[in-house]
Amino acid sequence: MENQHGYATEAIRFLLKLLLFSGLLSVLIKYGSPFVWIPATETNVLIMVLLPTVIMATVLLWRVPRQKQN
Repeated sequence: MENQHGYATEAIRFLLKLLLFSGLLSVLIKYGSPFVWIPATETNVLIMVLLPTVIMATVLLWRVPRQKQN
């Protein structure tokens, strides 16, 4: 039982950190946006929408050769 409790504690800790980071990012976007001005162009919108997907695909594809070796 001790291992399961430790895992639950770690999971809760991770979720709390994620919630805190998300809240800080939200406050930064809301109140920091006048200082970080990005023009609203189609190109910038495409970059902001597609960049997370491209980053994740790159990271996952980078890990494929390492998975095959193990």
